[in-house]
Amino acid sequence: HESEKRAMEGSEGNSDAVSPHPWQSYNTVYTTAKAGMEGVDKEKVQRVVYEMSKGSKYFQNEERKEAFIKQKIDNMRLQFSKLSHSDLSHYQKVAERRILELEASRDLSRIWLHVDMDAFYAAVETLSNPMLKGKPMAVGSMSMLSTANYEARKFGVRSAMPGFIARKLCPELILVPTDFKKYTHYSDLTRKVFQRYDPNFIAGSLDEAYLDITEVCRERNVKSEEIAQELRDSVHEETGLTCSAGVASNRLLAKVCSDINKPNGQYVLPNDRLAIMTFISSLPIRKIGGIGKVTEHILKEVFGINTCEQMLDKGSYLCALFSQSTADFFYSVGLGLGKTDSPQASFRKSISNERTFSATEDEVLLQKKLGICLVNYCSSFREF
Repeated sequence: HESEKRAMEGSEGNSDAVSPHPWQSYNTVYTTAKAGMEGVDKEKVQRVVYEMSKGSKYFQNEERKEAFIKQKIDNMRLQFSKLSHSDLSHYQKVAERRILELEASRDLSRIWLHVDMDAFYAAVETLSNPMLKGKPMAVGSMSMLSTANYEARKFGVRSAMPGFIARKLCPELILVPTDFKKYTHYSDLTRKVFQRYDPNFIAGSLDEAYLDITEVCRERNVKSEEIAQELRDSVHEETGLTCSAGVASNRLLAKVCSDINKPNGQYVLPNDRLAIMTFISSLPIRKIGGIGKVTEHILKEVFGINTCEQMLDKGSYLCALFSQSTADFFYSVGLGLGKTDSPQASFRKSISNERTFSATEDEVLLQKKLGICLVNYCSSFREF
């Protein structure tokens, strides 16, 4: 522990190192790769995002957030430096005991399928206008994009990126305004397919869902990959849209798996502990839902944790510096554990409705937008 602790303390200040170019240290959500962006020149995207953003209110806000993250990292390093050898020995025992308890709770009896529509909004717009097929396009405005098709992603264009930055990366980019009524219609069509496999499926959003296909596989005596393929074929036949799927023993892993062979593909992770631990061993922590930009920075820069497996290797540190619930989440990630409960055993606690629109100080427009959200909210509420 002591030698590793000294090595980690010696890394203090690395996050302050000056990059040869300022844009190389400028990290935003826009520069995080999505499916279809594997061959993108990341440095070029970073440079364009930096040059197009600097001096803007967004840029200033990002700088504030970066300063907050740095302060949080520095504070945690300070706490870490105060831990004695006996402290770490104590936390190591606590961590080992908790990891064993979590391992004992592993449930391999269920088969979960996560289905994710491919570039959903963009795909729907292409169905409406076949002239868009094969051309780089995105749904949104010059202020913000909701999604981008795979042709656009090759240039580094992605969701949550302002359109003016996207156009700099891809001058030929076609922008299509959002039409939520249209997307909701197609989402309803996909959900009719999902219901045939799991009447109690969990809708993550308009374009994704979690299905417990355990009973379907047993009743029909078929493999999970066959059900996944059949469901995807049905979605395509009935909507004209493609989707990707991931199959695993729990929802956390199923979601990770659905991203592996995007677009229009699937990946099945066997319900086997060894297969799961092998899969988790090299999986980057950012692939896990619940680990965002701030947590990723802390885990990497304070503890040197880059992969899910390392959550277990550094268990004593996580136990010492995080709450029990947070540490348990990290250990569960390292073990490849996730929720397996049936949705019938729980109930929906909240309903929300949100829309992205251009920045404005027009009170009348804001009242109108709020009214639209409330109408949609009430419509959703009546369904429950």
